[in-house]
Amino acid sequence: MTEMTETGEPGLRERKKRETRELISDRATELFILRGFEETTVAEIAAAALVAKKTVTNYFPRKEDLALDMHEEFTQGLARTVARRRTGESALAALRGEFLAAVSRHDPVIGFSGEPFARMVAGSPTLTARLRDLHEQREEALARTLADETGVPAGDITPRAAAAQLAGVHRVLFRELMDLTLQGRSDESAAEAVAGSAERAFALLAPSLGEYAVRI
Repeated sequence: MTEMTETGEPGLRERKKRETRELISDRATELFILRGFEETTVAEIAAAALVAKKTVTNYFPRKEDLALDMHEEFTQGLARTVARRRTGESALAALRGEFLAAVSRHDPVIGFSGEPFARMVAGSPTLTARLRDLHEQREEALARTLADETGVPAGDITPRAAAAQLAGVHRVLFRELMDLTLQGRSDESAAEAVAGSAERAFALLAPSLGEYAVRI
């Protein structure tokens, strides 16, 4: 349970834990960009953050989590967007709207990372594999939510097929944003390009999914 004060704010212990986690993550990112993900050890990260190696692994059980530390927001984001859609809004419309909003705010969850970070990820087989795993987890979470929201019988393929298409668009757009970043495009330039791609990509799904999972 998260420690809270009487005003509803995190307590001192909780704030200290959050600060420690952020410090470890920041130091890890600096080392990964400077030396490469594969070449940097957990012990070196601990030394840079002035904490014990066990402290690092307590906060980040997997080394990959130090680089991709927004994995919870990433894997659950599509499902949450669908679960929170407005009355009369389809899953497709909700996801399209949220993606375009994320583009406008240059949200790192959809791939805005800066060229050094993107190059570090692209150059690491471990992180590339981890990203594939996170994309699959995101699709599975979306499929479960679509099944719950549409009330289909267990085993119905429809939510899984819809999730594959909806998450697939996000996977393609994530890759495009990474590629644009690796080309040296600014966030503003990349955002303009990927917004146009998103409009076209989501439009392709409209004939089949435009009226799917509309909240009543």
